Amino acid sequence: MSKGTPSRGKRQKTAHIRCRRCGNNSYHKQKSVCASCGFGATTRIRKFSWNKKTHRPKA
Repeated sequence: MSKGTPSRGKRQKTAHIRCRRCGNNSYHKQKSVCASCGFGATTRIRKFSWNKKTHRPKA
């Protein structure tokens, strides 16, 4: 029932550790897949066209 202060001490186990390929802290230990680069699921680097900013020349 209580969702406040007593619940805050429950999270001791980490789901993500540092990835060998990209170095980010997004490699899921149980799934054995990196959420950032896709290591463990694919040989290609996980990337999308919508998360790249357009290149703007300096004025």
